[in-house]
Amino acid sequence: MNSLIIVIPIAISFLASLFFLPFWIRKAKEIGLLWEDMNKFSSESVAGSGGIIAIFAFTLGVLVFVAYRVFILESSQFLIEILAVLTVILILAGVGLIDDLLGWRKGGLSRRYRLLLIAIATVPLVVINAGKSVVSIPFLGAIELGLIYPAVVIPLGIVGSVATYNFLAGFNGLEAGQGILILSGLSIVSYLTGSSWLSVICLVMVGALLGFLVYNLPPARVFPGDSLTYCVGGLIAMVSILGNFEKIAVFFFIPYILETVLKSRGKLKKYSFGKPNEDGSLELRYPKIYSLNHFSIYIMKKANIKPTEKKVVLSIWAFQIVTMIIGFIVFRQGIIG
Repeated sequence: MNSLIIVIPIAISFLASLFFLPFWIRKAKEIGLLWEDMNKFSSESVAGSGGIIAIFAFTLGVLVFVAYRVFILESSQFLIEILAVLTVILILAGVGLIDDLLGWRKGGLSRRYRLLLIAIATVPLVVINAGKSVVSIPFLGAIELGLIYPAVVIPLGIVGSVATYNFLAGFNGLEAGQGILILSGLSIVSYLTGSSWLSVICLVMVGALLGFLVYNLPPARVFPGDSLTYCVGGLIAMVSILGNFEKIAVFFFIPYILETVLKSRGKLKKYSFGKPNEDGSLELRYPKIYSLNHFSIYIMKKANIKPTEKKVVLSIWAFQIVTMIIGFIVFRQGIIG
């Protein structure tokens, strides 16, 4: 692949996100699509559901990549897989936007319907029989799952990734930054394991998220909403399935597994936000810890560090980076070999 040309779809996704978001922010304010910034003591409401613009930018970048493969390389290889991924992403974006518009403070879609719609969104990947149905299980060795893999494992994997990615959220820049880190890591894994096309797909989303992050860093001018988090979580799962490196993807997802455990303590009803003070610092919202965000605030207070929204986000990003470095070390033979 011509690396210089491949930069073009990535750059387009970044620039499209960067260019169109101000229009979305302005329009959201006009129509009242505004959400409260929960980690600020006193602030104006912020434009919501801006993640849909990042997904538009991602879609544009992917279509440019497809055009490059079809018209320049004259290759239809992996075309079905790419279009299946794009279809799933667009369905998830629609489900997420519906959930946003119904109002997250009022519960949005019920948990049952949300999971059902996410499961339906996985159908394009199921019908192309993505990934390999042979799995390696400790002490049992390689097992051929046959139709169980596309019919059960793929939907469960994507639904689980989408749902848990949405848990670790609520702080300016957190969701987009996490997506940038994880997808950048998976793009490296994709390239080293011989799936360079998947590497480009990851980086196109990274480009869109970088453009979005410009407006989402604290103090945020736009929030992502479920239209972004559903898609990023879904893409992480799909890339790992299509690239057949589910194990390292699960390892990269350790912060989200821990977040799910902590959320379960509160029966998935406790918010991840902190309790803002007038000086910009954060207190624990609850007596117990129900999120990695809460844990970060707790550790900073114990260390006599003033916990702020920015510091909490940076600490989560640092934890994610350390997790990924360990993952690369643990799975280095499978990646390089």
